[in-house]
Amino acid sequence: MLSNISRIIERYYLRSAPVFIIGIFRIFYGIVAFQEIIFLLYFNHLIFDPIPYIDVEFPMIPLFLSLWAIVAGCVIVGYRTQVAIIANYIFWIVFVNFTPMQRDFDGGFDLFMIGVGFFLIFMPIGRAVSIDNLLYKLQFKYQNSPVLPERCSVLSLLFPVLICLGFLYFDSVIHKLFAPHWLNGLGGWLPSSMPYYMSALDLSWMLNQEILQKFIGYLILVFQFTFIFLFYRRSFRPIFLLVGAGLHIGITISFNIYPFGLGMLSVYILMVPFSWWAALANRFIYQTPQLVVFYDGDCPLCNRTATIINHFDLLQAVAFKDLQTQIDSAPQLQKYDQQVLLADLYAVDLQGRVYEGVDTYIQVFQKMRYLAVFAWLMRAPGIYHIAKALYRHIADNRARNVCDEFCLPAVSIKTYPVDLYSRIFENYAVQKPKQFRFRMAKIFIILVILQLNSSIHYGFLYRLYDLSSVENPVVNQLRLLSNSVLMLSTTFLGITPHALYLHDHFQGYEDLLAITYIDMQGYERWLPFVNQQGRMLAPNWGRVHSMWANIAVTPNINPERLSKFIMKVTAFWGNKVGLDLNHAQFIIKHKKINSPVQWRINLRKDNLSGEWITVGIATWKNKHYQLDLQAIK
Repeated sequence: MLSNISRIIERYYLRSAPVFIIGIFRIFYGIVAFQEIIFLLYFNHLIFDPIPYIDVEFPMIPLFLSLWAIVAGCVIVGYRTQVAIIANYIFWIVFVNFTPMQRDFDGGFDLFMIGVGFFLIFMPIGRAVSIDNLLYKLQFKYQNSPVLPERCSVLSLLFPVLICLGFLYFDSVIHKLFAPHWLNGLGGWLPSSMPYYMSALDLSWMLNQEILQKFIGYLILVFQFTFIFLFYRRSFRPIFLLVGAGLHIGITISFNIYPFGLGMLSVYILMVPFSWWAALANRFIYQTPQLVVFYDGDCPLCNRTATIINHFDLLQAVAFKDLQTQIDSAPQLQKYDQQVLLADLYAVDLQGRVYEGVDTYIQVFQKMRYLAVFAWLMRAPGIYHIAKALYRHIADNRARNVCDEFCLPAVSIKTYPVDLYSRIFENYAVQKPKQFRFRMAKIFIILVILQLNSSIHYGFLYRLYDLSSVENPVVNQLRLLSNSVLMLSTTFLGITPHALYLHDHFQGYEDLLAITYIDMQGYERWLPFVNQQGRMLAPNWGRVHSMWANIAVTPNINPERLSKFIMKVTAFWGNKVGLDLNHAQFIIKHKKINSPVQWRINLRKDNLSGEWITVGIATWKNKHYQLDLQAIK
């Protein structure tokens, strides 16, 4: 088996893929991470404080979250990518395992982001669409800029999809086989009809189509079961891409767990067929440059300007030519004296119009299209004159050979930064190809074993037997060993059971709780948390939704756990709405809903309607919390 796997690995290693795909994947992953860090900063007192704003146990949390946000920003723009992605991976592990973020505020995708982040460490994420790439090119004259690697091994795209999506889907479908509403084809319909889980978008027109909902439900089961076996085949890849991306877009817009949907969608970028990227490039990239800019090839500042603009010119709309060697290609400039031309930045468009100075930059931004807003701003009265004066100051200093820090030549070893991808997939794989493919095969087998340990342990054994009650010492030792292995694989690789939204979650889920408060004028108002319909309001989505809908309010409500989270929500949002927690009163509301395993028309509408009744009062006096709550029947 090891030999067969090693041959498959060799076959895919020898295939190449455009490296810019990984750069785009890095950007989307970084954006998902960055928005989640901003979310954590906003809710840091709710998530990390034992008593929000009152008992602040982790005062340094905002600082570390800010550092993490900077790291995520570096991942997005591609600056120091190898260091940044490792730091991001460490931040995810630390926050998930050493704060309440995972225990009480599970975002549903933290471990997924850890797993994807692990594979990003070994991918050539800085070789395209990155600041690292630009910094490397700035070491050279524009016309001598080296051609950077534009291809990478298909393995670097295939492995993350196989492990992070394929294993996840296969594990998830195992758990779904034990859920009646999933077997009835209602896996997507039921949570979309539950007030705590639905988004603000009213999709009743879809939910009331029984055949459509069952088709979607069974499609998910078939898709998840077959994905790992067929996604890598070229003929099936577009099908799995479109279906999978469509399903996760549906999750993003229909549920209030949008970070999970967006995180999964980012990996689908690696599945886009190469021919689609080529077709997209042919559609948008100019075949002929729309503007030719002439620059002084001996001026370091001019070379840097040309390199920077060329780096961000995604549509290849601007071409740069050296005035001293290629002036003959522009007859429109023949009437100018060479010293005049060298003192400014001149450009010629397709119509033969000549631009100079600030007007050249305006045309550059306009032709690049996605930066056209800067062209419009620079044309504005006042801004145009300031930009012209600034440009004149820099150009005249350069003309007088007064070189400031912007025009000094860079001093650096002219080698591209070595990352883990180049060390493993290029150097090691070339020097020891046989050893490389066998070790990759062993790594793959280890990952399969780790995933099987999780899937069999929780997908079958725990559902069929109560392992904790088994008195056989061998079975108990195996259970402990399995748990230990799972703890390590979960912590560092994100391999975990994906038993989401199953029957043991929704069976008996018939109670909703909401909170109102008495304002300074004595009026009862709804806390901006759960509204009158029972929906959770933005921004209380993602991990805050998980805290309330998956831990505090469940089919079997734990009074102590519920009291804890009512305390946290009232303290956090009470502070946000301006209440004085030395003297504040909150009212706990309750209403009934239905969670059937058979399809029903208008279930979403019925669950959003219904009467609320008062079941308790939470009071804050001198910043001490007390809850008087009736038994919920």
